[in-house]
Amino acid sequence: MTEQPYQNQYQQGYDPQPQGYDPQWQQTYDDPYAAQQHTQQWQGQTWETQVHSPVQGVETGYLPPQPYQAPQSSQTPQPPQAPGVDGTGYGPATLGGNSRITDAQRARLEGRSPVIEPGMQPAALTALLGLLLSGTAAVGSYALLVPLVVLQAVTAAGWFRLNGMWPARQGIALAFLGALAADAALLVAGRGHGPAAILGTLGVWVLLSLVLQLRSHADPDERMYGLMATVASAALAIVAAGYLAADPDAVTVGAAAVAVAVLARALPLPTPASVVVSVLAAAGAGIAVGGLTDFGAKGALLGATAAACALIGHRVASYDYPSRFVHFTAGVALPLASAAPALWLLGRALG
Repeated sequence: MTEQPYQNQYQQGYDPQPQGYDPQWQQTYDDPYAAQQHTQQWQGQTWETQVHSPVQGVETGYLPPQPYQAPQSSQTPQPPQAPGVDGTGYGPATLGGNSRITDAQRARLEGRSPVIEPGMQPAALTALLGLLLSGTAAVGSYALLVPLVVLQAVTAAGWFRLNGMWPARQGIALAFLGALAADAALLVAGRGHGPAAILGTLGVWVLLSLVLQLRSHADPDERMYGLMATVASAALAIVAAGYLAADPDAVTVGAAAVAVAVLARALPLPTPASVVVSVLAAAGAGIAVGGLTDFGAKGALLGATAAACALIGHRVASYDYPSRFVHFTAGVALPLASAAPALWLLGRALG
């Protein structure tokens, strides 16, 4: 009975639905969440969008607009999260492959060896170039010059690319010109003066490389690094001219053996077994091709030695390459260029 006067006093003069009454206002006062939604209609998106769905409204200058985030549900699959990237712009290493990082970088991050072997395609190109050297050597020096110039050009470009220096047009051009100068000196002086022509050209080109780097305005460390790369590239391209200085039969046997060895090395075998198979296959090719020349069975030693030098060049071209383009330059050129001195030396010793 005590509540009746209070109720009558509360209801006296009170119109439950006055003119202009809006039921939304009543829901606003009864439901605090409705009040918040009503407020968001005027203030736009707020920091509460992680709990409530944002309501499109007028953007203000006080709070920045937040991206829409759908409420998590057990029935709605969530999109995969993008990998976080570091300061270099490369994503983390993955076993499935990441096109934004090189194989050598992925191998390092995964704790594996960064030595990535060239594979079958560069091996096929190396074998093709080796067979061209082998076949043209039997024809004559000028016929041999055509594939040799290709080998020297690829050697000069591949060494700079292997060292991560690209484009290095001046160094590549200088090394290639040194190779052409060595070829011209050998054609003029003859095979009997091969070592003098090669060493003389190499000495001159070392001096030219020094002059080129002294004119550079780069940092001292960068100039020293460029000097070493230029001298090494010129040396390899000039030493490849040893195919012109070597005995033609030695070039025929040795280049064919290198072609077989590189193809055998590209087979999907463990590294020790692959090396043994490569050397044995090169020795067999040396015997087979040596039977067509004056070397005969001695071609086995020539082929095995040339294969060993080629595998050293193959190993160098496999280490920490910046891109696959290295395998189509250094991976093709270094095995053949590394075998040139051995062919000249053993050709004179066994011939």
